[in-house]
Amino acid sequence: MRFLILTQYFPPETGAAQVRLKELAKGLQRQGHEVVIVTAFPNHPSGVIPPKYRGYWSMKDEVEGLPVYRTWVYPVQRGHFWKRLLNYFSFTFSSLWGILKAGPCDVLFVESPPLFLGMTAVLGSWIKRARLVFNVSDLWPESAVALGLVSNKTMIRMTEALETWLYNRSWKLSAVTLGIRDTWIKRGIPAEKIAFLPNGVNLDLFRSLPPDQEFKEKLGLQDKFVLVYTGTMGYAQGLESVLEAANLLRSEPQYHFLFLGDGTEKPRLEEMAREMKLPNVQFLGFQPVTDMPRYLSLAAGSIIPLKKLKLFEGARPSKMFPAMGCAVPVIYSGEGEAVELIREAGAGLTVEPENPVEMAQAIRSLYELSDQGKSMGENGRRYVEEHYSWDSIVSQWLKELK
Repeated sequence: MRFLILTQYFPPETGAAQVRLKELAKGLQRQGHEVVIVTAFPNHPSGVIPPKYRGYWSMKDEVEGLPVYRTWVYPVQRGHFWKRLLNYFSFTFSSLWGILKAGPCDVLFVESPPLFLGMTAVLGSWIKRARLVFNVSDLWPESAVALGLVSNKTMIRMTEALETWLYNRSWKLSAVTLGIRDTWIKRGIPAEKIAFLPNGVNLDLFRSLPPDQEFKEKLGLQDKFVLVYTGTMGYAQGLESVLEAANLLRSEPQYHFLFLGDGTEKPRLEEMAREMKLPNVQFLGFQPVTDMPRYLSLAAGSIIPLKKLKLFEGARPSKMFPAMGCAVPVIYSGEGEAVELIREAGAGLTVEPENPVEMAQAIRSLYELSDQGKSMGENGRRYVEEHYSWDSIVSQWLKELK
């Protein structure tokens, strides 16, 4: 089959969606399918388009052997919600040009959020006479309302109506988590219309490595028990509780917290760390995906927090899979689906969300029971080998599309 993947986010940007969609595309290629990507010029999360891509309306590109058509997007740095809407709608309109240039397809796959991109996908699938697969990694507007990011009742009603309209016009719905799938079934969507496309891990890239001495010396982490956070620093992650846990452990000099990533909340978190005068916290920006195993080689634990919201009971953060692939035990601060997965795998410790006291105690437990931590890491590696390699995920997903 010929697949067209429509997404606002794609490498060289870094992030969960970018990695997942690249691995999906490469997995489809390995199974003999043709794949083309239509996406925006890179700009997330910095809001800055790299020089290579500036000054163009559209461009033919290539990422790891994947043909990519890029179209114009209004880049937005941290700012007001309405500017983010301009960012979404600019690509919603410009991406139709990319779809027209990308050639014929049998299946048009669109990634949501942003929800609005689904309108272009419906039109594009009609033009291409293709079947539409609507893939949802975050229920919107439900998540935005739960996080307090959208409160205008008229906008909520309009986006809920758009969501229903898009679902009705899709051949298949594709869910990133079981929680999203179960929500759809409760809404009356037939189970046979739903496919499951979870996050996975590239097991060739993310593997257990000896501690990288170059990085350790560069970052001044000799003799430290390193706790790593990787990924987006947004409101949903509730990273304040991690800083509060670091504050509780400040008098125990063996612990060091390393934050890798960026996002809307990063400046506020950095300011919070400065005000608390935390000696055990270090912020770095987004790092190349290929370097992440080297950073994880320094980690005694990978911290993965979410805010305490019912919405997140159906979440399974993508960042836990690379940690498990690298045999690093996970400390998950959350509830629901991800807790069950980590416990089933025996891959780490779970604590109540937004509870820095419990998190600090879990970190102490991991330090005091080093052999148990090693076993958790090994358990995690075995678990993702058995259940979350990309080839097995893509193969199962294709079966569910039939």
